[in-house]
Amino acid sequence: MSQLPLVSVICLCYNHARFLREALDSVLAQTYPYIEVIIVDDCSTDGSVGIIQEYLQKHPHIKFISTGHNRGNTTAFNIGWRASQGNYIIDFATDDVLLPQRVAQQVEAFEKLDSIYGVLYTDAEYIADDATHIGYHYKRRPNGSLNAYAPSGDVFADLLGKYIICPPTMIVRRQVFEDLNGYDETLAYEDFDFWVRSARTYKYYYLDKITTQRRIHTRSLSKGWYKAGNKLLASTVKVCRKAAALVRTEKEREAFIYRLKYEARHAYLTANYTEAAQLLHLLRQQTDLPVLYQFLNLLNRQKVNLGFLRRVYYYLKYRN
Repeated sequence: MSQLPLVSVICLCYNHARFLREALDSVLAQTYPYIEVIIVDDCSTDGSVGIIQEYLQKHPHIKFISTGHNRGNTTAFNIGWRASQGNYIIDFATDDVLLPQRVAQQVEAFEKLDSIYGVLYTDAEYIADDATHIGYHYKRRPNGSLNAYAPSGDVFADLLGKYIICPPTMIVRRQVFEDLNGYDETLAYEDFDFWVRSARTYKYYYLDKITTQRRIHTRSLSKGWYKAGNKLLASTVKVCRKAAALVRTEKEREAFIYRLKYEARHAYLTANYTEAAQLLHLLRQQTDLPVLYQFLNLLNRQKVNLGFLRRVYYYLKYRN
């Protein structure tokens, strides 16, 4: 029997003391036998390091790296994966939970795929701070079958146009990170940029299983995504500029236009006028501005605040 591939789980911690034990226990409880565990702490201030030290004493095979000073998620991850040896890499935030069969199921599926497949992803359960069930990433029919779009193969246009994948469910072939030189450390977040750059070269595969519990709580990075002054939008603009140079087909251009319209609307309606202007400029480079976006561009130049429209929309959509 040939040696099973090594999987490196890069456990990223920043002030996750409340959830850290549950997260690390879920990694150690994996049924897959060949796992390299690397914990990277981004200079936590909440007692996380003390908990990590407890685990290091009980499990000496765990590798621990401190970033020395707070450097952000993209840099912290790059430090971890560059210190790893695995054939496959999992980017694991230590406020989430891996289900016991996750690594075994993903490796089994990945090993059957051609090397052009660089990323494998799955469904996820969303949980609250207290681990109570919130829902699932993908909608399902009463019989449990998938009732959502989860593509495999060439997914560049899909990922360029919409948010489809639950990031913590991904397992990535090491060569993908080698080719990309890891995450772009100039960005405030990694997902969109990684999807665009990796999907241009590699195929993706969807495994229809629930492998991960993703924590949704008040400190989640995405909770403040579209607020006035949010720095994540500057990274979105930067990724969109990269994407513009990668678009090849009409289908991809249409997906890119859809993305630019979406991002521009939300940037404007949350009073991020600089980013809205930049996104509208990119949109104008792809197509003639539709009348609605010509009007939005005018309002944005005048910094007319219509944020209440977005608040009303989300109130009506989610009030139940």
